[in-house]
Amino acid sequence: MSDALLGVAVVGLGRLSRPMVVRLRRAGYGVTVTNRTKERALDVAAETGAQVADSPREAASSAGIVLVSLTDDTAVREVYHGPDGLLAGLRPGTTVLETSTISPRTVKSLVPLVRERDAVLLDTPVSGSVELAERGELTVLAGGPEESLNQVRPVIDILATRVLHFGGSGMGSVMKLAINSLLLSLGTALAESLVLAERAGIERSDAYDAFTQSAAAAPFVLYNRENFVRPREAVTHMTLTLVAKDLSLIDALASSVGAPMAQLAASRGLIDQALAAGLGDQDGSVLAEFLRHTAAAQAG
Repeated sequence: MSDALLGVAVVGLGRLSRPMVVRLRRAGYGVTVTNRTKERALDVAAETGAQVADSPREAASSAGIVLVSLTDDTAVREVYHGPDGLLAGLRPGTTVLETSTISPRTVKSLVPLVRERDAVLLDTPVSGSVELAERGELTVLAGGPEESLNQVRPVIDILATRVLHFGGSGMGSVMKLAINSLLLSLGTALAESLVLAERAGIERSDAYDAFTQSAAAAPFVLYNRENFVRPREAVTHMTLTLVAKDLSLIDALASSVGAPMAQLAASRGLIDQALAAGLGDQDGSVLAEFLRHTAAAQAG
């Protein structure tokens, strides 16, 4: 039976995977969803017409392609294992697209377990914002067998405009962490630079507009404008807690390969202070607010 007939299972319904479900349903795919908080799965099903499974095992048993999107390595391991886990439900010939931002070591540990079920795991983390996910314009960073990747391109092409393949299993996850290292450092520098301009007397919105019209005008800077200029109305793209999680993964990868990361150490110091101030549930742009309050307290 073809992947199209079997459909797609989506395990984990976060900010990026929810619009993925919408796009897959609009393209005519049967989609089964499951989430640790079942209310979220029911909500997505009501919006899209997707089916709801009670467990990862049930979801995987209905699909030719399983797309996993979870918060961290612990959640991924929990979803794969156990009597109701994803591994228990995999059909022979199924392809698992592991889109979670996790350690390459975790990816590599799962590959043989999926292979034992006569299935294939590709690490396919994505780069892009919620808005890009809604438009199907994400970038997929892939690791694993290229032949298997080509077989699932009809589904991936609904979600992404670019698919970059970096070699064997785990290499997509390596590239995702390298990109996030750059983006998270950029976020810290953006907060510092904005507050610097403000403290020196430049209106916040004017300073930010100058960033967007300069050599610093990366997509990250452009789509974060409203969060930095109007922090009280900020939309959560990525919580500070998740930022810290990714920095820990990046730090571990850097240590394992002997890569010096002075910028990472500086960013972690600032973020640790913001977390200690209770800002973990807020968007990463809250760093600018934290710096404003810090500056005001020091001045007072």
